[in-house]
Amino acid sequence: MQSTTSTTAHCDAKAQEAVARAIEIMWERYREPLSLSDIARAALLSQFHFSRVFRAVTGTSPFRFLAAVRLHQAKRLLLESGMSVTDIAFEVGYSSLGTFTSRFTSSVGVPPARYRRLARHGMPLPATGWEHAAATRGGMRGLIRMPSAPPSMRIYVGAFDSPIVQGAPVSCDILDGPGPYRLAAVPDGEWHVRAAAVPANPRSRALRLRPLAVGTPAAVLVRGGRCVDVDVDLRPAELLDTPILLALPELDRGGEASPARLVREFAAVFAA
Repeated sequence: MQSTTSTTAHCDAKAQEAVARAIEIMWERYREPLSLSDIARAALLSQFHFSRVFRAVTGTSPFRFLAAVRLHQAKRLLLESGMSVTDIAFEVGYSSLGTFTSRFTSSVGVPPARYRRLARHGMPLPATGWEHAAATRGGMRGLIRMPSAPPSMRIYVGAFDSPIVQGAPVSCDILDGPGPYRLAAVPDGEWHVRAAAVPANPRSRALRLRPLAVGTPAAVLVRGGRCVDVDVDLRPAELLDTPILLALPELDRGGEASPARLVREFAAVFAA
């Protein structure tokens, strides 16, 4: 007889495989007006069951994940092509330039045209929120852990109101490598701590829009202005992770991209 633990692990593996199939379709067909039925069909699940499984695996809904994929591709086109903002909006599946501009701005932090200029001339660091630290004692603190960390790296960690790294974090800390962090002035409520590691001084521009590693612990509840302990383990980003939409200096920059070189340069970081 199969144990309960192994049965659960098998079900989790099957759920992840189904969700991965759906996410592959999103990346392949993001230009199209995909329906929930289209995406669920790729996962070989009913619409109702698919929505529930997708949220359990990714932490967000299929349509919010698809929206993140479209905006990620818009960032890529702004960096790599000379297409106009209008053409890019239609290319990634939007029928309205105004809607695209509004959603891009709220998710990435700057309007599309300004994002393109900043990517070429220098993206600012996100605000850490330490200027408001005296206003409240609430927040998170803990350790950022990463096996075989490279000698020169930068780690961004922030608290967001959704599992997707988009918009300005309610609080942010920036580290020069694994170690203790603190997110200050976090209001009471449920927050998602997200971390991304990138090379601090990359020798090439191969690393673009994709972090070296990510950390995605479970949602955190802050109450009574208290500081909650949350350790974050960094791991390689995978297909099931939503794209990082918030603009970060090391990830959002122009130049030639080489995914193959990226793999060669950083594959050893998580080697056994």
